[in-house]
Amino acid sequence: MNSWAQIYLPPIDSSFDFSPLSLKHSTTRQNVALPVKDEYRMYVCGITPYDATHLGHAATYITFDLVNRYLTAMGKKVHFVENVTDVDDPLLERATRDGVDWKDLAQSQIDLFRGDMSDLHIIPPQYYIGAVEAIPLVIDAIQGLQEKNSIYAVDDDLYFKVHADKDFGSRANFSQGEMLKLFAERGGDPERAGKLDPLDALVWLHERAGEPSWPSSFGKGRPGWHIECCAIALSYLPVDHDEEFLIDIQGGGNDLLFPHHEMGAAQAAVLKGKDYARLYVHAGLIGLDGEKMSKSLGNLVFLSKLVSEGADPIAVRLALISEHYSLDRMWSQEQLDTSTRFLDRLRLLLSRPEVAPTKTVVQKIIYALSDNLDTPKALEELRKWCDETESGSTGGSAGELSRAIDLLLGIAI
Repeated sequence: MNSWAQIYLPPIDSSFDFSPLSLKHSTTRQNVALPVKDEYRMYVCGITPYDATHLGHAATYITFDLVNRYLTAMGKKVHFVENVTDVDDPLLERATRDGVDWKDLAQSQIDLFRGDMSDLHIIPPQYYIGAVEAIPLVIDAIQGLQEKNSIYAVDDDLYFKVHADKDFGSRANFSQGEMLKLFAERGGDPERAGKLDPLDALVWLHERAGEPSWPSSFGKGRPGWHIECCAIALSYLPVDHDEEFLIDIQGGGNDLLFPHHEMGAAQAAVLKGKDYARLYVHAGLIGLDGEKMSKSLGNLVFLSKLVSEGADPIAVRLALISEHYSLDRMWSQEQLDTSTRFLDRLRLLLSRPEVAPTKTVVQKIIYALSDNLDTPKALEELRKWCDETESGSTGGSAGELSRAIDLLLGIAI
């Protein structure tokens, strides 16, 4: 599947000091520094394409774009893979409700998503992989799990024994009760009769009447959710046999920590015999008017709608990084208006021939980002620079600062 258009990344002077990037590790709830090395592997879970890109999606993908930008600015190579779950129950249900072909619905929303990501100035993944195109990889992964004696059948469906992984549950660190509750709320089936453990995860759904299916050695059907991401990540991200972990960063919204990321990590550990991700990093959820933003509540704010109404997508990006990525936070028109004014102010000041010193502010932005992507602090440094420039301070290079905030923050002036 094609990704979206490549984003130009301006150069940055080699004299700037880049500290190792620390990120909040969802397992320990503490900041952990990535080891300094030449290459990093990052997998970010993508959309189920049955609706347009809402601001929760936008906030998540901006978060990992900031990670990508920082590591790239350090001069490192980032292997970045993102999936799209282009066959799943919500997609099929929406297509049936609207009387459209599920493939046409998925394609229309994937096309819209690509445009939204370009508008938000997000670096595309090297590999943007649909679940449908990955079905042969999923079948191979299930066969591998069968060889490890970690698959069993309930009727004609196949399930993964989560406790085949001795460390199951250690990534999310939730109690048994919390896991059961979240599993039921987030697409699991803990009460299905015949399962060996209520948390065991579906990996192959036998063919259902009126639903798409694909042939396999274990009968026609389609994949479960968690095994798709596991198979894609293990197939498209390079394996370093000297590394302790299969990948460096598993990313997504914080509602994916359990069950999705826990299940995928358990399957990968059983398949490969080593820990899956060095860091599990999760973005907070976006709400509106005091409520979580969700499809079920019908209170989603869509990026494409904001842009069609005249919003600058870079101002939307600026608004979404004005608070820390890891926090659940609220969206408001006032926030967008404030960010639009700040963006206008930046653009005006960066058009001046004489501006306040810029090297110090660029370095402070780098240090802020190295500390768990502290964008509020980085933006505060920019505001101070604006104040100094408006007060008549000189000696800086507008081009230097403009290039730096484009490269590091994705704020295209």
